Amino acid sequence: MFTGLVESMGVIRSVNADRDGVSLVIEEPEVAKELPIGASVAVNGCCLTVVTRNDRSFVFQAGPETLKLTNLGELKIGDRVNLERSLKVGDRLGGHIVQGHVDGIGRIERRERQGEWETVWIGCPHELSKQMIRKGSVAIDGVSLTLVDVEAGRFSIVLIPHTMAVTTLGFKQAGATVNLETDLFAKYVINYMQSIALPTK
Repeated sequence: MFTGLVESMGVIRSVNADRDGVSLVIEEPEVAKELPIGASVAVNGCCLTVVTRNDRSFVFQAGPETLKLTNLGELKIGDRVNLERSLKVGDRLGGHIVQGHVDGIGRIERRERQGEWETVWIGCPHELSKQMIRKGSVAIDGVSLTLVDVEAGRFSIVLIPHTMAVTTLGFKQAGATVNLETDLFAKYVINYMQSIALPTK
């Protein structure tokens, strides 16, 4: 479980084929020195398990399902990724409840500068935009953000200077992909409403 508050950005040092998946080596000394084997870390919003580590870096394995639903398969050596360690019981929930279970991939359509802030429009599958509401929450590459406008197949968010400075959303441009996780409670409500709408036999 995560909050969508990115702790730091790590750097991809190695990407290796691993059967049907990949093995990722990520360098970030401040995070690495406190990670035990088996720890969960959100990498661009995707919950992955630490399989090996040293004082500077750590290794994750991403399988076929993860690569299909996320942008992790696009990562190259030198790319930066958002990192967040799992939530501890008793921690402040500064963002919103994020599982690290990516629902699908979005694509940045355009960025509109407004002084120091930016409005960003992101295209997404229609089934995901149906799970969003204006002023609701969404995790984009693991960053907890508030939805501004929601339309069929796309939505907008606003980035403040701090978010642009400390996450990958500060430099990703139009055409770049982002991992999307819609609000957990919205998914349960929609699933329930769909189930009671089904005709009984």
